[in-house]
Amino acid sequence: MIRVVVADDQALVRAGVRMLLEAAGDMEVCGEAVDGAQAVRLAEGLRPDVTLMDLRMPRMDGLEATRRVLAAWPAARIVILTTFAEDENVYAALRAGAIGFLVKDDEPGRMVDAVRRAATGEPLLAPSVLRRVVERALAAEEQAAAHVPAGLTDRELEVLALVGAGLSNAEIADALHVGVTTVKSHVSTAMDKLGVRNRTQAAVVAHRIGLVDAGFRPVGYPPRGGPAHPPRG
Repeated sequence: MIRVVVADDQALVRAGVRMLLEAAGDMEVCGEAVDGAQAVRLAEGLRPDVTLMDLRMPRMDGLEATRRVLAAWPAARIVILTTFAEDENVYAALRAGAIGFLVKDDEPGRMVDAVRRAATGEPLLAPSVLRRVVERALAAEEQAAAHVPAGLTDRELEVLALVGAGLSNAEIADALHVGVTTVKSHVSTAMDKLGVRNRTQAAVVAHRIGLVDAGFRPVGYPPRGGPAHPPRG
């Protein structure tokens, strides 16, 4: 059973999240917090598998609560709930170590999926959030000729392209007709070779070297050692 703490200052939101998660059958909401300060106490005291953290709360917001939880308990898995994908706090929470982000108007099934994935340590970003994070990161980088990083195998490049498109490990496994464990191994190895710390940074690399187009669609991968192909279409 996946144990979840839900932190949101709106009672109706907490009740709706509890109903949604517990209807899934493999989750239980073991605690509810009405503000960031209470969320910190519950996360540290209950040590849930996942904490769903609203960004906008009184007394202490979700960003500060995320920082405090992760400072005291680095292994915590926090999924941020936000109303607006462009919220500046999203980027700060990512830097603080949040494992995923959901926009509140996403499909309900995405929240269930996000909690399951977060419980296994797999990051998740809502597509709208991933798009903004990648665009922001690319805009901040100096423009330079993009080449395929040395040492990546063809399979790792395929996997990297699909990570850049926002697919989960299970979705990548289906696309490549391999097991999820194999995908996890390829993702981990590719991240090590790229020297990136998380899946989002790997997605940025995939976009920068031309593995994914502006519409977040994989476009294959460039010839080894050569410049990235421009997106087609």
